[in-house]
Amino acid sequence: MTNDRNNPDGPPVWFITGCSTGLGRELARCVLARGARAVLTARDKARVVDLAQGHSERCLLLDLDVTDNAQIAAAVAAAHDRFGRIDVLVNNAGYGYQAAVEEGDDQEIRAMFDTNVFGLFAMTRAVLPGMRTRRAGHVMNITSVAGLVGYAGSGHYAASKHAVEGWSDSLAAEVAPLGIRVTCIAPGPFRTDFAGRSLRQTPTRIAEYDATAGARLRGTVQGSGSQPGDPLRAVEAMVLVSEHPHPPRHLVLGSIGVAGVATVLQSTLGEIETWRATSIGCDFPTA
Repeated sequence: MTNDRNNPDGPPVWFITGCSTGLGRELARCVLARGARAVLTARDKARVVDLAQGHSERCLLLDLDVTDNAQIAAAVAAAHDRFGRIDVLVNNAGYGYQAAVEEGDDQEIRAMFDTNVFGLFAMTRAVLPGMRTRRAGHVMNITSVAGLVGYAGSGHYAASKHAVEGWSDSLAAEVAPLGIRVTCIAPGPFRTDFAGRSLRQTPTRIAEYDATAGARLRGTVQGSGSQPGDPLRAVEAMVLVSEHPHPPRHLVLGSIGVAGVATVLQSTLGEIETWRATSIGCDFPTA
């Protein structure tokens, strides 16, 4: 790594969840290639053994299901035993679930929230004490463009990512005075296996939603393998952010993501301005 300004005791230590596939796997490769130390986790660590080849002295592989609090505690303890600290926590573990809101299955929705939201919360709580003691650290939460934009067919997934975005706003306000930084990484469509292994879709289809939610479900699958986003460039951007003295609170990745988020935020601001008089008119009259 090129920037050890917060790490006088050697290369930075990354802790990355969900390294078996997708951006997590690419990020693991990237940080190890750049000389960092890394704790690489997956539900089954056998799936990430290849990542440690040639880097065994700088790499710790752990089984980790982020919905298991005991495994979280054990993993964080193991990381501190091996490396003494965690400099960058990347909450990457998660998956998607697509369905129209009315089509959603309660069990599927709750299972996704356990991983995408409550697991991420628990993982961060476990790492924060060490960062707080050292007055240094960086928490990166992999959200999604869907954490800033609600798309038909992705309401439940968007809700999980919106939850992490709002929670991260509060976390950033609390830990900034302690020297801890928080960034949400919001990818658009990238050429990973998100639309394959990491995506679940409802088997229940209501005909009235075929032109909205149904179209998005079909488009997601059909577009898999031809997304414009390059995973390698995405993780290089994440490393760049980790080394920046003033990292962004949000980093949207990919041209489609940037266009979509910018359009929604501009529209929202315009709506607020249009209704400004009505909004501020709800205050008690001033003397």
